[in-house]
Amino acid sequence: MDLAWFLLLAPLAASIAILLNLHRKPNYAIGASVGSASVCFLTALAVATGAVKAPTPFEWISVPGLTVDIGMILDPLSKGMLLVVTGVGLLVHIFSIGYMAHDPSRGRFFGGLSIFMFSMTGIVLADNLIMLFLFWEGVGLSSYLLIGFWYEKESAAQAANKAFVCNRIADFGFMLGIITFWWIMGTVSVDPQILGQCYAKASMPQFSSTLQEWGAAQTLILHPGGISAHSAELVTLMVVALFCGCIGKSAMFPLHVWLPDAMEGPTPVSALIHAATMVAAGVYMLCRIYPILALSQAGMFLIACTGCFTAIFAALIAVQQNDIKRILAYSTLSQLGYMVMAVGCGGPDAAMFHLTTHAFFKALLFLAAGSVIHALHEEQDIWKMGGLWNKIPLTFWTFAIGMIALSGVPPFAGFFSKDYILTVAYTYGHGFYWVGVVTAFLTAFYMTRLVAVAFFGPPRTDAAKHPHESPPVMTVPLVILAVLSVIGGWGVYEFGIQSYYHNWSLDVLRDDGISYQAPAEISSAVPSGFVFFGILLSAFLYVNTASDPLNIPVLARKFYIDEFYDNVLVVLQQICANIVAWFDSWILEGLILRGAAYLSAGLGELLRLFQTGSLQTYAYIFTLGGGILIYITLFAH
Repeated sequence: MDLAWFLLLAPLAASIAILLNLHRKPNYAIGASVGSASVCFLTALAVATGAVKAPTPFEWISVPGLTVDIGMILDPLSKGMLLVVTGVGLLVHIFSIGYMAHDPSRGRFFGGLSIFMFSMTGIVLADNLIMLFLFWEGVGLSSYLLIGFWYEKESAAQAANKAFVCNRIADFGFMLGIITFWWIMGTVSVDPQILGQCYAKASMPQFSSTLQEWGAAQTLILHPGGISAHSAELVTLMVVALFCGCIGKSAMFPLHVWLPDAMEGPTPVSALIHAATMVAAGVYMLCRIYPILALSQAGMFLIACTGCFTAIFAALIAVQQNDIKRILAYSTLSQLGYMVMAVGCGGPDAAMFHLTTHAFFKALLFLAAGSVIHALHEEQDIWKMGGLWNKIPLTFWTFAIGMIALSGVPPFAGFFSKDYILTVAYTYGHGFYWVGVVTAFLTAFYMTRLVAVAFFGPPRTDAAKHPHESPPVMTVPLVILAVLSVIGGWGVYEFGIQSYYHNWSLDVLRDDGISYQAPAEISSAVPSGFVFFGILLSAFLYVNTASDPLNIPVLARKFYIDEFYDNVLVVLQQICANIVAWFDSWILEGLILRGAAYLSAGLGELLRLFQTGSLQTYAYIFTLGGGILIYITLFAH
């Protein structure tokens, strides 16, 4: 048996076992889930070192014009992503043992984590878009189940529904993109070698037998040198539709509203699914199909603009949030915007670099926030904290490391990856660069605000006066992630960017004939200066402060986007639904269906009057009819 299949089979077996019986035995469920996560991580290490190779694919769907295999891509891109998903996933599993220790439904919780690990590794390994989409929906399912884990809370149930609806809207566009991809490329495979062959076919007059039958071959010339004018619009449509999947899963504007509400789930869920891995699936998907995206300059520009706007938009909102998890949620939105902007600016390697380092320090920040919440008996308002730095020192120092890494202070992890994105953005367009720099300033500002308010100053509540440090099962993952947040940037740059992501992206671009422009060499002094200024300004405003000196309602209310959706879009949707319901009730059902039925019944009743069964009546009607015919014949003309 090919050992790589354990990446999928181990969490799948654990989730099935927990679903069938082990959810009633929490300790066994925890053992199965954590054990499967350990198997995934060890297998990913073996894959990364080359000890385990890609298994032989087997045929799943074979119809004329479409062949879909179940297979795996184990190239540098997927190897790096596998280590992130399985490594961070294992640490979150371990942390959850302590965090969920007193929850009576913790068996069900770990079952949800195993479903997620199965689905997320499937996305990373998928060698075609249909297989990827199935696991994509599996990740959405696990997200729905874990956001609404405490379903007895109305807010948690509504948050789960909100995430489900937002992602379904985006996934409809994603499906259209996949169909268009198959129509243009003649395949759904995302294997670079197969795509290269499709590019070669695309330069020929007859692109594929299927397209030739449709009479469209002459308009779909996707040779490496460029796209024919007639097909450029279609390719742009495909790129935009595929990007819709990323807009939903990675919570880009305007479908960003589900991610902050997803914080209603347990904090380990926020760390694993809604910070480090699942929301990064959209970025990973864009990098996987980057050669396709690069065929459309308009599509790339749209991707860059969407990421750029989301980055600064979410950072501004985070400045005035008070819930510790929601601050980190909007920070996640902002950092995802950085990654998407990097892809649109022509730097998929920069996006994957930041995806990796962000997984380290954002998982650290969420888990450390969970440790704070655990210490304060579920309190999440930073203005009800204070004075925690010397009462829970291990949580504080690890949180501080995560804050510094996220802010981009050299030489922590975030500095290397964020600086690389800014370099790519500067090469693509100076406007994107400066928006990125201002976003870096805002990031440093709101993260320093969080630390200053939550950990310094006098305790503001009784819970803050008597906190307790978390047990080792929760603090050990914090220490490991803190170490990665310190050295991870340099490590990923030296052993990941040079060996994996950068060379991978260059090879993909060269093989597919896409021109590559090396990022311009620019100084790190400017963004670093903005970061330090943000830290100092925030410390000046918030250290030893009893209330927020800034009072910006539009930021506190998140630019009123949720209110707009509730009061405008939902109302319009309800009006449209009422109109459709009226049309269905009175026109379709009432006038057409019931009208036809009543008309038929009436005609039947009328005709029944003539069907009496009496011979005399029939003779009378026959005679009367004959008389009428004679009259018409003799006198009507």
